[in-house]
Order: sequence, then C-alpha cells, then structure tokens
Amino acid sequence: MTFEVWAPRARRVRLSLGDDVVPMAPGEGGWWLPEEDPGAVADGTPYGFLLDEDDRPLPDPRSLRQPDGVHERSATFDPGAFEWSDQAWTGRQLAGATIYELHVGTFTPEGTLDAVAERLEHLASIGVGFVELMPVNAFNGTYNWGYDGVLWSAVHEPYGGPAAYQRLVDACHRAGIGVIQDVVYNHFGPSGNYLPRFGPYLKEGRNTWGDLVNLDGEGSEEVRRLILDNALMWLRDFHVDGLRLDAVHALLDESEAHLLEQMSVEVAGLSAHLNRPLTLIAESDLNDPGMVTPREAGGHGLDAQWSDDFHHAVHVALTGETDGYYADFAPLGALAKVLDRGFFHDGTFSSFRGRDHGRPVDTERMPTWRLVVCAQNHDQVGNRARGDRTAEHLDTSLLLCAALLTLAAPFTPMLFQGEEWAASTPFAFFTSHPEPELARATAEGRLAEFEQMGWDPEEVLDPQDPETFERSRLRWDELAEGRHAVVLAGYRRLAALRRELPDLTDPRFGRATADEDRRRLTLDRGAVAVHLNLGEDGWEVLADEVLFSTTDGVPTGPVDGGVTVPARSGVLVRARTAAGGRGPLH
Repeated sequence: MTFEVWAPRARRVRLSLGDDVVPMAPGEGGWWLPEEDPGAVADGTPYGFLLDEDDRPLPDPRSLRQPDGVHERSATFDPGAFEWSDQAWTGRQLAGATIYELHVGTFTPEGTLDAVAERLEHLASIGVGFVELMPVNAFNGTYNWGYDGVLWSAVHEPYGGPAAYQRLVDACHRAGIGVIQDVVYNHFGPSGNYLPRFGPYLKEGRNTWGDLVNLDGEGSEEVRRLILDNALMWLRDFHVDGLRLDAVHALLDESEAHLLEQMSVEVAGLSAHLNRPLTLIAESDLNDPGMVTPREAGGHGLDAQWSDDFHHAVHVALTGETDGYYADFAPLGALAKVLDRGFFHDGTFSSFRGRDHGRPVDTERMPTWRLVVCAQNHDQVGNRARGDRTAEHLDTSLLLCAALLTLAAPFTPMLFQGEEWAASTPFAFFTSHPEPELARATAEGRLAEFEQMGWDPEEVLDPQDPETFERSRLRWDELAEGRHAVVLAGYRRLAALRRELPDLTDPRFGRATADEDRRRLTLDRGAVAVHLNLGEDGWEVLADEVLFSTTDGVPTGPVDGGVTVPARSGVLVRARTAAGGRGPLH
C-alpha cells in the first residue's frame, strides 16, 4: 500500500501505522503521501490518519477493511492475494436471467457470507442467474439493512469481511451464478462519517436520507473519483458481475456529464478489458427510460432499471390494498398497462405525488429485459409497519399467481429471499445504532413515514429492538412443510419453463388485455399465454396445453381445446393461435 489520502482541508497529516506514526507530506491536488516509504506491511496491520493536531486516528476514506468498526482504524487488505478458481467464468448477460435479492445477515441462521455460499444449490434449483446482495459496506452497529454505510469499500466485518466476500463470489461463479452488489452513493450513514474532515465530500442541501454528496461543486472531481473507483473495485478486484445503484434520483448532479453517464463509460471500458459482461442497474423513482437509453441516443447508458409500477400493480391486483401510493393501481387495467408499456405512470397524474409523473417507454425499440420487476423486495416488504410479507395475506394459489406474473412477464424478474417458499418470517426494518439519540430519531422517523400510508402506529415495530432483527431471519426448516413445499415446487416449475420456452425470455413487449368487470387478465407471450382470473366465477379459455397452474393439485398437460381457470387462480398455457396470426384466441 502507498497510504495516500486526499485531505485538502487538513494543514497537517500523519499516518498512524501499527505502533508507529509516520509524517506525511502534501502533494498535488490535496493528496498527502508518507514522507518515507513504510516498506512491507503485513496483511491486517491497523492504520489511520491523524489530521491537524488531533491525537485520534481516523479510518481511511478508501478503507477495504474495518475489523473494529467504523470509528476505529482501518486494516490493510490485499485483494490480489486471493486465489480465484473462476477462471472459466465468462460472465452472464442480464437478458433472460432471474435475480435473487438477499440480505446477508438474515438469509441464513449464521448471517455470514460463507453461509450464503452453502445455499447456492437451492438458488440454482429455482433458476437464479444472479444473486443480488443488499449493501455489505461497513456501518456502525452489528446489524442493519446496509444503507447506512460510511466506508463504501470495506465489507462489514460481522459478515466475514472482504476475504469472505471473495470466497462467496468465487463460489457463485463455480455454481454458474453471477453476483450483483447493491451500492449506495447518494448519501453517507449518520454514524462514523469522517469524510467531511478530510475534504468537501458533502454539499449544501439534504435528500431523504442525509446530506447531499458533492458531485458537482468545488472539489467534486475527487469525490466523483471515490465513487467511480469504488464501482470499478467491486467489478475488478472482487469479480462482481454488476451493481445495483441505490436511489439514483437522489444523485443531484449538474455536471456536464452526469455521474451515471461517466460510470457507464468507465464500466464499459472495464468490461471490454476483462472480456466479460458487467451490468449497471438503477433503482430510480423517476420512471424515466433515459436511464437505460444508450449514451449515443442521449441517455445515461445504464443497462437496466427497476420498475416499481410492476410491483404496485401486482400487489394491488392480488391483495386489494389501495392505501397511499397503491391508490392509482386499483383498476386491473393498471396491471395490463404495465405489462404492455413497462410503466403505469408514464406522464400520467400520480395522486400520491400530486403531479404528473414519468415518461413513456419506446416499446418498439427498448428490450423488455432492461426493466427489473418483482412481486416482493426489501423495500416493499420491509417498509411495511410489521415487515409482513404477502404470504401472510394470500392463499397458495394467489402467491403462485404473483410468481407466474413475475416469471412469465416480459421483463427481468427479481425474487426476494424466502418468497419462493412463502416464508412465514417477516422482513422488518432493523437497526442497531449504539447512539441512543440516533436510535430514537430512527424510530420517530419510521412513525412519520407510516403516517402517509395510513398504517396504525401501534403496529410499527421498533427497529432497535433486537427481536425485530431476529424475527426477520429466514427459517430454512420450512421448505419441506405444507404450503411452503407447494409454493417452492411452483417456483421450480416456472424456472424450468423459463429455460424450456424461448417465448418467456423474448425481449419484446407482450400484449395484455384486462376485463375489469370480471377481473380477468390475459398476457400474450407469443406461443404461450398467461390467463389470470381474480373473479369469483370459472373462466373457459382456449388452449392446447396447460404448462402451469396455480391451483394446488391441478395437473398440467395437453387439453382438448380449452381449460377452466378457477376463481382466484392463473394458468400458463400453450396458446391456440389463429391461422397465420400471433397470440391466443380468448
């Protein structure tokens, strides 16, 4: 290590290395370097920086390891020392793949990266192409969702640290599964952020989660470099296959080239160098296809973005819940529109926002895999008062309707941990802030958020209660029991159909029609079709073969011209098509 540090605000900098203190000299552009070469340093050696006259060393803003927490010194770590066994791994395209989102701390009883690696066979059995890890960067406390990170390059030590992270990625690649890392560049966490002591990492103003990151003001070039280098680090040094960029609408950047555009350029260059695909996925609240429009056409050039509208439409159709932002999705036609056009709000009035929202997708030109959709995710489950899953409210058939819509829709499907077996455990919002005032502010903030959704404050779980975290751990002993086994078998069947049927991964938009009065929906995927019956009466549809049924015990196979879709159920059928035409007769 060279132990360089960018500290333009400091008048004096010293390196605290092991038991020694090494003077540092100012270099160009606010960078400081040791006056003398420290020589060879053993892996795991503690180090930090003393700014001005302080006698307490601060962690390295680019730290790769924080064995004693975010308030203590960093430790040296050589990412190049790991012996990779994934030389045959050539990467994976997002198109046609299924993503599986998980939280390392609650996915297994152990709550570690190594324990995740032991469950890869299960993930392969449900057709997972990418594991998407919720943020693993260092944060204060033991457990957290990860979005309160302050040292973006350090892997949270209770998860196993950076070496365990490399072992997990290597194991995923051996299992034929790619890794997407969820990263947060729109704010720093509230505890342990010493970066403003070093330089102008923040600028005036706040977003929902904290102070704004300085992407376009004085000194922003090095701040942007910290972010870009972090993105490249995950992809290059840790062999990650893609990044999920948290809440990019909160990246306020008026630079000539937006940070996202610059990132897409540099990641594309790294992809060419490594000779494997690298994927950037935006979580965006803007419903703006410009996120995934190529740079040559004036967009940011990202590969994909989340479409929350899909989740909202599916959730409302199956649960009937219309509080808060769900209100606009009450008609079944909202789901049909999302299936047809990618977004529901594509320039239409959003009652929750009180204004027009979104822009239309060019469905003739944009491939559907650029939109990542789900029936559940950490936000939509965890931001409920009790962290309750849809499995608590829906019967087995409707849970499999959600699976059918997600995995047979024309988009990139994403599953959330435990969804595939109707996990009985909630996924609540949990924190372990050691600071009493921060713990209190977090709990009060949750109550204020839920007022907008009209939920009972008495039901809101205390995020600081250790039991809130413990109850969110998945129970792997459920998989072979009762309806858990039935739902899991359904997900495995749908995974097999996605491998067998090219129409289910066709990158063209399908054709969806909704019968509002009878609560029926048909999605045409070429030679196959989804029929969803949310009404109270049976529905006769034409088909040559039933490929999947959400009704427990109903066999699949060839049918004599038609099939009955019972109430509150769905089927995937090989469609009977008109002569020379495309699409089912129904």
